[in-house]
Amino acid sequence: MKSARRARQLSRLLVNATLLVFVVLWTVPTMGIFISSFRNRDDIATSGWWNVFPHREWQPVREIDPKTLGVDPNQTMEIEGVTGTFEEFRAGIETPDGGRVTWIGNKRLGRVEVQERVWTTSWDFSLDNYDQVLGGQDFTFTHADGTVEVVPGDNMVGAFLNSLAVAVPSTVIPILIAAFAAYAFGWMRFPGRRAMFLMVVALLVVPLQIALVPILRDYKVLNLNGTFLGIWLAHTGFGLALATYLLYNYISGLPREILESAFIDGASHFTAFTRLVLPLSVPALAAFAIFQFLWVWNDYLVALIFLGGNPEFELVTQRMAAIVGARGQDWHLLTAGAFVSMVLPLIVFFSLQRYFMRGLLAGSVKG
Repeated sequence: MKSARRARQLSRLLVNATLLVFVVLWTVPTMGIFISSFRNRDDIATSGWWNVFPHREWQPVREIDPKTLGVDPNQTMEIEGVTGTFEEFRAGIETPDGGRVTWIGNKRLGRVEVQERVWTTSWDFSLDNYDQVLGGQDFTFTHADGTVEVVPGDNMVGAFLNSLAVAVPSTVIPILIAAFAAYAFGWMRFPGRRAMFLMVVALLVVPLQIALVPILRDYKVLNLNGTFLGIWLAHTGFGLALATYLLYNYISGLPREILESAFIDGASHFTAFTRLVLPLSVPALAAFAIFQFLWVWNDYLVALIFLGGNPEFELVTQRMAAIVGARGQDWHLLTAGAFVSMVLPLIVFFSLQRYFMRGLLAGSVKG
């Protein structure tokens, strides 16, 4: 008995430890992006984002002019009680009292710093990165040497609104159509029902890439290329098979007594669907809404093909790709833009999280 209880405890501990590892692996990079998005360019280039937490760092407490010491950088030198070559002092030599002596600069114009290790934090935060990324206005940056650089902004507000205009209809439309189809497959009897459902399941294994060229040809005839309606229909078609399959598993498993009672009372299929099936299917609908919204929001290929390179219809993924191409070295802008693109999917996921597992397990248990 004790051995069985101990085995369950060890199993539970192993599962919790594994989940904790995955949570940390997911949270730490997200936290790093969030913190880096508020730091300036010099801080990101010279130190890691974790320096915002208390840490020990060498800081100068006194400066010495090498000329007053009468030392020769080409020879072995003795400064503040420690001896070493120029290269060793450039790297820093620790003193017996816990300090450090460091040569800053070159041999001719350098200086000597006496440093001490102290506890410090780097809390120089600002909203300048978000102003530059979201505002689209020119941003003036002052370097450490006093030179001023004017950097053009990146307007992500328009791309954010365009992504919202694409993601919301591309999530709602397939859910509604798939819910009707799942109800029909689960509760209505009509010729060819089984064959049509097998076709829906077969479409799950068809990669969307093979459908891009035929759809583009049809869109050219229908004049839908470069329009929101075209990408709504494309995302609807690509997500409809999975949505129908997931919702069918849930809707077909609803208690038969509830629907039979509604039919006995004279309810039509439409009334039963809208008054009973939809409210009872909220977990499955929310689970698929998370999948579909995240997939559409993070999509780059479909948006690039069906919307093209028109700046008027540019989405967040396209804007981020342009920023990476033009400012690949400007991590302060990349992190701010990345967090702007992440914030809405995170809100959607955490808002619908309570339905997520219930929706994933929909229809998995019978009887």
